[in-house]
Amino acid sequence: MDVTFLGTSGAVPTTQRNPSSIFLRREGDRFLFDVGEGTQRQMMRFSTGFDLSAIFLTHLHGDHVLGLPGLLQTLEFNDRTAPLDIYTPAGTTADVDDLLDATGTTPNFRVAIHDAPSGESIIEHDEYAIRTFETDHRTRSVGYALVEDERNGRFDRERAEELGVPVGPKFQQLHEGSPVELDDGTVVQPEAVVGDPRPGRRVVYTGDTRPTDTVVAAASGADLLIHDAMFADDRRDRAEQTGHSTARQAATVAARADAKRLALTHVSSRYATDATPLESEAVETFGDDAFLAEDGYSIEIPYPDGE
Repeated sequence: MDVTFLGTSGAVPTTQRNPSSIFLRREGDRFLFDVGEGTQRQMMRFSTGFDLSAIFLTHLHGDHVLGLPGLLQTLEFNDRTAPLDIYTPAGTTADVDDLLDATGTTPNFRVAIHDAPSGESIIEHDEYAIRTFETDHRTRSVGYALVEDERNGRFDRERAEELGVPVGPKFQQLHEGSPVELDDGTVVQPEAVVGDPRPGRRVVYTGDTRPTDTVVAAASGADLLIHDAMFADDRRDRAEQTGHSTARQAATVAARADAKRLALTHVSSRYATDATPLESEAVETFGDDAFLAEDGYSIEIPYPDGE
């Protein structure tokens, strides 16, 4: 699993930063979170490809959605035929429809727009879920968390062979939690050869938000928390007024959540020439595993146990 930052600017883009967009790849699934202007060009520039599984919008401010019509048109020009699901905060599906209608965006493939109420699992996969959580911005908004299920414990092949389990299908049965019977009638239980369940991974993206307890809860133990950090702490009042967070506030949220890594994004254009104060504040509060995201930066999300 990896994350590519396609756009990391605040509302006003800069020559170095495009408006908000995050690309997440998990094995064969490819998800896009927010679609700022020019996202389709960023996808070409940073080689993510266009084979999207779904799109998730945190809210409908222009710097998070105005790239959507152009992206859908690009997908059509690339001969996409597979349907595409778009998730948007509850009560905003009609607004997304209006945006697409206003730009004459009627692709040949099916586009389904879904409400994404906060506090729900909107996608349930065999190995993971995508869940929403409440955020605090100036409009209807949600954050998204991709949460993997626990994985089976490690299979002890040497022990299984010692117990007389023949190499083959019975190994898989045991690893998947089912007991097996040997030719002599002996029953081998899974716990004899399979270790404790291993944790999956969790990636959390807030979109625009003030710091909140709901984000702390959603990001509990996250392998990567991608958090709004529009301002340095000397502009905390401005952050509060506009529904954003400072870098220090984002770092405090990450620390409270016991997240493993923190990515700062949605950086105000006032830091176009020097955004180091944001990263410095976050590192001071959270530690060296906080970093300032840059357009095009890609980060691998390993399993917690390294396997």
